[in-house]
Amino acid sequence: MKSPGRHPEKALSSVKVKNLSKAGRYTDGNGLYLVVDPSGAKRWVLRTVIKGKRTDLGLGSISLVSLAEAREEAAKLRKIARADGDPLAERRKDRRVVPTFEEAARTFHGTLIASWKNAKHAAQWVNSLRDYVFPVMGNRRVDHIDSADILKALSPIWLAKPETARRVLQRVRAVMDWAKASGLRSGDNPVEGVSKVLPKQKDTETHHVALPYTKVAGFIQKLRALDASVAGRLAFEFTILTAARTSEVLNAGWSEIDIEKAMWTIPASRMKAAREHRVPLSPRCIAILKQARELSAESAYVFPGRSADKPLSNMVFLMTLRRMKLDITAHGFRSSFRDWASEQTAFPQAVCEAALAHTVKNKVEAAYNRSDLFEKRRDLMTTWSRYCTKSISMRTRASTGGRGTATTKRS
Repeated sequence: MKSPGRHPEKALSSVKVKNLSKAGRYTDGNGLYLVVDPSGAKRWVLRTVIKGKRTDLGLGSISLVSLAEAREEAAKLRKIARADGDPLAERRKDRRVVPTFEEAARTFHGTLIASWKNAKHAAQWVNSLRDYVFPVMGNRRVDHIDSADILKALSPIWLAKPETARRVLQRVRAVMDWAKASGLRSGDNPVEGVSKVLPKQKDTETHHVALPYTKVAGFIQKLRALDASVAGRLAFEFTILTAARTSEVLNAGWSEIDIEKAMWTIPASRMKAAREHRVPLSPRCIAILKQARELSAESAYVFPGRSADKPLSNMVFLMTLRRMKLDITAHGFRSSFRDWASEQTAFPQAVCEAALAHTVKNKVEAAYNRSDLFEKRRDLMTTWSRYCTKSISMRTRASTGGRGTATTKRS
């Protein structure tokens, strides 16, 4: 039975909503209820009469809809119901015309995928919004998003995860620009207001930690003696001697290798600059490849993982460095190579940059620089390989009394 007297109105408060934990239905008034599930989840429900039939309308969880927003939405839906309208139909109509931020973000993301060659980057783009933005404002209509919503989403990570936060901010800005261009919202991009009030981040620009080039030969010597996967050791040394990126080496296929010409051709689809890159191979690199061929059996990959149909994991180099107790990165050896080339050789800068497959930023210079300087790079990479293995070769000769590498008689 209904209790006598006035019905409650605005019976709940933000603090009470937060502290309620016992499962049940708690009224705020005017048909608006906070429902606490046995699991502890909390959600808003509006009980109203639609065309003579009592109906419960879900308004969303408290993590997405605040008390004030729930009251505002409930009042709007009650008004439609009192006018003998259908709130459900109106809500469906609204959602078809104006999507939520999450719907808009996923739609916009879908338009970008075709332009990305890196599937990992495509996944990271939307996953960053999923992790940090959707829980806060993913359920809000894209035309209702304001600076306060974005500030609420970014504040927890702005100083704690600065690089991630900046990328998320850029992606939110892009979604909002797309929404405006698509006619889904009007006015300025609310991201602009947020950028002005967020605290200044510390300079977090970091570079891949590199080993001084004077220590590279010693590193390779220890690498060869390490009690670890032979394929992993060979792949790591090959990466250093070619100054290639980790992903380029780990995904290298035998179809890209020409042993006779001592050349490795990486297709454009696997290059950061989306341009084919030819890598001259030093004699030591050829020796590594021949040894890798004996290990790889019938695999299409030069350095296969545990299964022949998959390449080595990108964790292999990281685990190797951890075992060697070195706080450096595999990518950092590209810097070691570049420093060595600048300080210890007279090779032109263009040759050194071409060896790293760097894009020429000057458009005029790029227009005239149409050669990949392959033969000059062959001299450079052979010199680098000798530098990295010279001390090892000297130690080997010393240990064999100057007779060269020891051989074992076949039985």
